[in-house]
Amino acid sequence: METLIYEKQDKKRVKCQICRHFCIIKDGERGICRVRENKNGRLYSLVYPKVIATSIDPIEKKPLFHLKPGSSSYSIATVGCNFKCSFCQNANIAQMPGDHNDMIQGKDFFPEAIVKEAVKTGCDSISYTYTEPTIFFELALETARLAKIKGLLNVFVTNGYMST
Repeated sequence: METLIYEKQDKKRVKCQICRHFCIIKDGERGICRVRENKNGRLYSLVYPKVIATSIDPIEKKPLFHLKPGSSSYSIATVGCNFKCSFCQNANIAQMPGDHNDMIQGKDFFPEAIVKEAVKTGCDSISYTYTEPTIFFELALETARLAKIKGLLNVFVTNGYMST
C-alpha cells in the first residue's frame, strides 16, 4: 500500500514524513524502520496488512490511567520500529526485519477483520501496540476509523516520535 505521509524529492528519492527521522530514501531502499520502501519514487508500507501479533489484553496493561477499568483491549502489531532500544521487551518482533532486504513476516489481517474479531471477543477497544504503531500508521488509521463506527475505542501505544 502506498503510504499517506511522504513527499517526493526528485524522480528517484522520497522523504518519509511519518516520524521525526525524516528518512530520505533512494529507489529500492527502506527507511530506518525497515518497513517503508521506495519503489520507483513512491513510498510503500510493507506491513499493510501483515500483522505479527494479536492478543486480548486487560486495558490496565496499557500506559493509561483509568480508561474503562476492567475492560479488554484487542491488541495488534506488525513487525518493525523506528527505534533500536536494547531494553525493548518486544525486540524479537520490533527489530524485524533484521536486514533491509528481509521478507516481512506476519499474516494478512485486514482492518475489517481486526474490528470484527475485537467485537466478537467482547473487547471495548483496539490497541496498536507491542511494536511502534507509527510505522504501521496506514493499517492503524483504517482500522481505527472502522472501530469508531462500531463504538470501539482506539489506543495508540507509541514512543511518541511521530511527526506532525
